[in-house]
Amino acid sequence: MAAADSANTEEVARRLRWSCRRGMLELDLLLEGFLRHGIAGLDVRGQEAFERLLAYPDTTLLQLLLGQMQSSDREVAHVVELIRDSTRRSS
Repeated sequence: MAAADSANTEEVARRLRWSCRRGMLELDLLLEGFLRHGIAGLDVRGQEAFERLLAYPDTTLLQLLLGQMQSSDREVAHVVELIRDSTRRSS
């Protein structure tokens, strides 16, 4: 059973890494940095919110991460704040 959980976790990580590659340098840096350093602190609901966030169009995603707009989804808004906080700490 542990091997199946590990394989599933690796598959989720690969899928998220791929989803974080947006083709816009600013988004790539913010999202991939959070994926490396911040996602481990998320519970299952937080990870689901992160996945919902990744479904947003690039322009909306950038506006959210730059604080130019706020998501009406409270869980997504929380993840956005975590990403912004992790970016401030790492710079």
